[in-house]
Amino acid sequence: MDFTFSEDIELLRKAVRDFVLNEVEKVAMEIEETDEIPNHIARLSKEMGLFGLSIPEEYGGLGLDMVGKCAIYEELGKTHNGYTTLIGAHTGIGSVGIVELGTAEQKQKYLPKMASGEWIGAFALTEPSAGSNAANLKTTAVKKGDRYIINGSKHYITNAVCGNIFTVMAVTDPTKGAKGITSFIVEKNFPGFKLGAVERKMGLRGSHSAELFFEDMEVPEENVLGAEGSGYVNALKILANGRAGLAARNLGSCQKLLEMSMDYALQRVQFGKPIFEQQAVQHMLSDMAMEIEVLRAMTYRVAWMGDKEMRVVKEAAMAKLYGSEVYNRVADLAVQIHGGIGYMRDYPIERFYRDARITKIYEGTTQIQKNIIAAELKREFS
Repeated sequence: MDFTFSEDIELLRKAVRDFVLNEVEKVAMEIEETDEIPNHIARLSKEMGLFGLSIPEEYGGLGLDMVGKCAIYEELGKTHNGYTTLIGAHTGIGSVGIVELGTAEQKQKYLPKMASGEWIGAFALTEPSAGSNAANLKTTAVKKGDRYIINGSKHYITNAVCGNIFTVMAVTDPTKGAKGITSFIVEKNFPGFKLGAVERKMGLRGSHSAELFFEDMEVPEENVLGAEGSGYVNALKILANGRAGLAARNLGSCQKLLEMSMDYALQRVQFGKPIFEQQAVQHMLSDMAMEIEVLRAMTYRVAWMGDKEMRVVKEAAMAKLYGSEVYNRVADLAVQIHGGIGYMRDYPIERFYRDARITKIYEGTTQIQKNIIAAELKREFS
C-alpha cells in the first residue's frame, strides 16, 4: 500500500490548508455566534471546487478517488466543524448515491449543479421510529401511474435547510421488510415537500439540521435511485462509503487539537517552567499523538481498499467507530491540558469538544458500528 499523494492532490491539499487558515479560521467565531456560514466562505468554497470533490470530472467535479478525498477532508477537519459538515455531508452521503447508483440521465441532470455548489445535496433516512433501526421506516411511496406518491417525515437531516436535492428512503412494499424500501431523488420544489422545524443542537453551528415532511409528495418514476426495493441496501452502501471520509474529518480535528495543545503546553508557564515539562502533560500529549497516528493509518488504509474496490464493510465501520472515539478522547485531553481556558467559549478548544460528541452518533452510532463489525466477523469465520 502506497499512501503517497499525487502532485495534484498535494497542490489541492496545500490550497485547502491555506484557505482554512486564511479564510475560514478568521470567521470561525462569527459562525459560532451567528450560526451561519458567511456567504463569501461558501462562494470561495465553490470556486475552489470543494462541492465537487466526489463528482466525476465529466460532470464538472474534481473526481477525486477516496484517498485523495480523505486528504482534503483531513485539512477541512482542522477548522470549524459546522463548515466542514456542510461540505462533508454534500460531497459524502448527499451525492455519492447519485454518483454510484444513478442512471446516465440522473447524473446529467443533477451532478453538474451539485459539483458547482449551486445545488446542495442531503441524505434523508432517519425518522422518529427509524434511527439505528434503519429498516423500520414509516414513510411510504405508492406507485400511481408514472409517479410515486410519498407520505411521511424525516428528522435530524443535515443540510435540510440549504439542501436542494435529497436522497430519500421510503417503503414501497411493506410486506417485504427491508427489501421493500426504495430510494428516491427528491427535489425540494416537488409538490408536497415541506421543511419542518430547524433543530437546536449542542454543536455544529452553521450546519443546519431539520425535519422534512412529505404530504402526497409527487416524485416522477425516473427519480427512483437504483432498482425498486434496493433502497435499504443502497442506504448501507452510501453510509459505508462516507465512513472513511468522516474518519478523515475527525483525523483533521484531532491533529488541530494536538497542534493547539502542543503550542499551549510549550508557552504556558507553571511552577517556574512550561507545563510541557510536567510528565503528566507529556503523557497526555503522547497519548493524543499515538492515537492520531493509528487513526491516520486506519483511515487511509480503508480509503485505499475502497479505491481498489475491495470489501470494506468491517474496516469502514472500524474507521468510523475508532475515529469518533479518538476525536472525543483527544478533545477531552485538549481541554484538560488547557485547563480553565479550554472550557471558555472564547477559545476554540471548547467548540471542538462540543462538536466531537455528535461523531459517535450520526451516520451510525458507535454501537451500530460494533454490530456491523461483529456481523462481518461472523461472516468471515463461518
